Amino acid sequence: MSDIKTLTEALIKFRNERDWEQFHNPKDLALAINVEAGELLELFLWKNAEEANKEKIKEELADVLAYAFLLADRYGFDVKDILLEKIQKNAEKYPVDKAKGTAKKYNEL
Repeated sequence: MSDIKTLTEALIKFRNERDWEQFHNPKDLALAINVEAGELLELFLWKNAEEANKEKIKEELADVLAYAFLLADRYGFDVKDILLEKIQKNAEKYPVDKAKGTAKKYNEL
């Protein structure tokens, strides 16, 4: 069993033991990702990256990932597959010879 599957099953077990599946529709999971991402961003507000509290970053990042894994599961997506597909699409949009060392968007390369 993959690590991602193990993590997803642990999240589902935790959620189901608390009868929270009723709240985990796709819309609310997507909103939760955004809320948690906002909390992650807040840790960096008005600071240099080195000043942000690493323990709190770890907690907020875990929240973002947890909701993302639950949303992927809800749609039957394999996290590994969708990430590899996205990397391939980005490789096509950002070929190394044009994108290396630049932060330009694909349509500006």
